[in-house]
Amino acid sequence: RKLRGKAFYFVNGKVFCEEDFLYSGFQQSADRCFLCGHLIMDMILQALGKSYHPGCFRCVICNECLDGVPFTVDSENKIYCVRDYHKVLAPKCAACGLPILPPEDCGLELNDEDGHRCYPLEDHLFCHSCHIKRLEKGHSSTALHQHHF
Repeated sequence: RKLRGKAFYFVNGKVFCEEDFLYSGFQQSADRCFLCGHLIMDMILQALGKSYHPGCFRCVICNECLDGVPFTVDSENKIYCVRDYHKVLAPKCAACGLPILPPEDCGLELNDEDGHRCYPLEDHLFCHSCHIKRLEKGHSSTALHQHHF
């Protein structure tokens, strides 16, 4: 076929017209989406060393599309929006049960390890507001065990 004035593609030393490229040549060079397995024929989202369709790159909890949005992964490389990551994996307050979130400027990953706890008291973690309430009410560590937080 004559390619003058038409789109063509050069793949692995071979020239393809657009039609042949889409049916045969493309499959030799195109990335596959890590999640759905289909060829990526348009925009490619590269994250975590893998290729994705932008629409396939979603939070495992809420299914929000994370193209251009901050995200994080767990130890199994599951993808989360930041909100759901904290909801599911952040340490929980012993009093109110809500996730304990670090302040935006903290930079510290909160967990049950020494030096990473937020307001610990005898192996219990408290969020900032529950910690303040406990201070205002003058709770002691004995009260903690009496109330079974």
